Amino acid sequence: KAQKRGAKIIVLDPRQNQIGKWADVYYSFHPGADVAIFNGLMNIIISEGLADQAYVAERTEGFEELKAAVAEYTPEVVEEVSGIPAEGLRSVARLYATGKPSAIIYAMGITQHTTGVDNVKSTANLAMLCGNMGVPGGGVNPLRGQNNVQGACDMGGLPNVYSGYQTVTSPDIQKKFADAWGSTSSTAVGLTVVEMINAAGEGKVRALYIMGENPMVADPDINHARHCLEKAEFIVVQDIFLSETAQLAHVVLPGVSFAEKDGTFTNTERRVQRIRKAIEPVGEAKPDWKIISLLAQKMGSTGFQYGSPQDVFVEIANLTPSYAGMSYERLEELGGLQWPCPNAEHPGTAYLHKGKFTRGLGKFHPLTYKKPAEQADEDFPFTLTTGRLMFHFHTGTMTRRSKKLASEVPEAYIEIHPDDAKQIGLNGHKRVKVSSRRGEIELGVRVTDTIKPGVVFIPFHFAEAAANTLTNAALDPVAKIPEYKVCAVKIELLKA
Repeated sequence: KAQKRGAKIIVLDPRQNQIGKWADVYYSFHPGADVAIFNGLMNIIISEGLADQAYVAERTEGFEELKAAVAEYTPEVVEEVSGIPAEGLRSVARLYATGKPSAIIYAMGITQHTTGVDNVKSTANLAMLCGNMGVPGGGVNPLRGQNNVQGACDMGGLPNVYSGYQTVTSPDIQKKFADAWGSTSSTAVGLTVVEMINAAGEGKVRALYIMGENPMVADPDINHARHCLEKAEFIVVQDIFLSETAQLAHVVLPGVSFAEKDGTFTNTERRVQRIRKAIEPVGEAKPDWKIISLLAQKMGSTGFQYGSPQDVFVEIANLTPSYAGMSYERLEELGGLQWPCPNAEHPGTAYLHKGKFTRGLGKFHPLTYKKPAEQADEDFPFTLTTGRLMFHFHTGTMTRRSKKLASEVPEAYIEIHPDDAKQIGLNGHKRVKVSSRRGEIELGVRVTDTIKPGVVFIPFHFAEAAANTLTNAALDPVAKIPEYKVCAVKIELLKA
């Protein structure tokens, strides 16, 4: 619809997806070259006088340092690193800078790198340089991995914050929650998911409570993840199906599906919306909030006296400034509210950073391109990138139980460019063995020119040929996110 109304769509992706086929401009690039590409775009915009000078002067700081940092990233240099033609990069830069407002939309292909934080900072650098932050139709817009992952983060599902991103290291914040809950929590920053699994393998974490997560398919380097989980003394899994991870658990608690839940979801645009159950929970399954409450009471807690999800939401609003103006009544009346919504008269916030940033001035971050942690070499000559398909969701725990969805894509496969297929002598072979330094899988083959030579793609939904058997568990040093999107593999032919 946007394209029909005149919007220009630019897609940069190592693999041409459906949107790439519709795009006005599409370029593939070498996985992991994101910072170099953004620096190259900014080099062009600055050198051609396309930056929003007034916005930069009035709303940002650190421009001169940014300018110096991107000076070496000429289009020709970036072409060498990324594979995007120099003239193509120039056309993208001009289109983005002159087509205001311009929005940047990204997903896991930006974040799941050892340079994921730098990649995200690069998107903000580019948006600010062109005056596209804090304006309608602009901004940096991350598409989160699941329908309520934003809500989970908002509620403190991170190791360093309480709800509303209130830091655990602040004595004032800790006192606020201690007074409300009648208990004191640690001020130490906790572990991320991958760090927890590693700590279990080292004996530093003895028990794991896993809710709606399937690390035996989703985590990088699955063989290592299995080793760590098997060393844990006690594992509880709370899920709606007996997933690969649940099969390793000592106790499995039956949760409920989205169709059996009441509550709220918060989507990627920070919109909090009501969800209402369509059916009563099946069998002995219970809503997650009720399972946690009953368990806490069994353990002697005097809290957790909730009668409904609405009771939980009242507590959320009382303790979370960005949700303070929300209630079930307002959410139902208005069809949802976007945080921050600080009081009951506030209409919600359609877009962030209008007029000023949270810190006052927006800060440019000068960044340098760093290569992925693992690169193709003589022993493992192909670069593997992983991702999702339209017909399946994450580890396939739900979608692969749907006959219709499973019939669309019933099994795992690897995508390979025709030149590479010829080079390895594929010549009609239907299946291959793909190996990395961490493991190997066997799967079918699809030859396609929608991916670059030297790069292969495997969807990660299929436990029997799990892409994450191959992936590298190297982490971004700040966000601790694994480098799912780049690792080195080799391909061997299997007899028909």
